[in-house]
Amino acid sequence: MTQAFHPPTIPRDHAATLDRLDRLAQRMDSAFGIPGTRIRVGWDSILGLVPGIGDALAIAPGLYIIGKARGMGAPTPLLLRMGTNSAVDFAVGSVPLVGDIFDIGFKSHRRNVALLRRHIETRT
Repeated sequence: MTQAFHPPTIPRDHAATLDRLDRLAQRMDSAFGIPGTRIRVGWDSILGLVPGIGDALAIAPGLYIIGKARGMGAPTPLLLRMGTNSAVDFAVGSVPLVGDIFDIGFKSHRRNVALLRRHIETRT
């Protein structure tokens, strides 16, 4: 995986954090390709197959991403939007079968990192 391009105005520590969050989001939402298709799934989808604890475990990386966003100075409306993405992923993802299919398309972790990246890039 190549390192993402960061405008020169992004502080180096923010750029490194964004890269780490990108890698985490990729593992959670798109780590594995389904053979014969263009569909990618991640650990979020796989953990969601385990009744009960799977979705609870999958929410932890989402909370970590939101916590890092808060630490990077993300404003409250952005944090609320990210929290809503994670809550929707958790709520719908906890519905058997429907949630597993939803997880394939929604990719809340990648959405949240993209929101944070856009905020950081436009702020600096």
